[in-house]
Amino acid sequence: MRNAVAAALVCVAGPALADGEDITIRGEVIDTWCYFSGVMGGPDAVTGTAHHTCAIWCSAGGIPVGLLAEDGTVYMILALGGSDQSAGGAAQLELASHDITVSGQVFARDGLNYLVVADVVEDHGITNINHTDFGVVPGFAIPNPEG
Repeated sequence: MRNAVAAALVCVAGPALADGEDITIRGEVIDTWCYFSGVMGGPDAVTGTAHHTCAIWCSAGGIPVGLLAEDGTVYMILALGGSDQSAGGAAQLELASHDITVSGQVFARDGLNYLVVADVVEDHGITNINHTDFGVVPGFAIPNPEG
């Protein structure tokens, strides 16, 4: 299956894949919509346990997941865990908010970083326990019925 995913990506992306570099990297699996848009608060509020449930719902709804590396670099994940999906797959849902170490290939184009994960080397679990600061669902994310 992994070879089929890689072959499919080569066909779709063409020569850009030739520029990929092998990488082993550690970071948190994030919900890219909330992280980049700021709709749910700043970067600290949209990671870890404070954002776990939302991250699952966003991925299930088709929002691609990303990897927030320890150095703060964000990688858009194109494939993860043997799946050719970038969102909503079993691996994406299971690993939401988890701190993982992965190996794969990284690509950079037009200022964006993309990651094709070949293997999840280690799942460290959810290590960013920040719901005590932001709540399980941050207050600013709860709709106000009075407007």
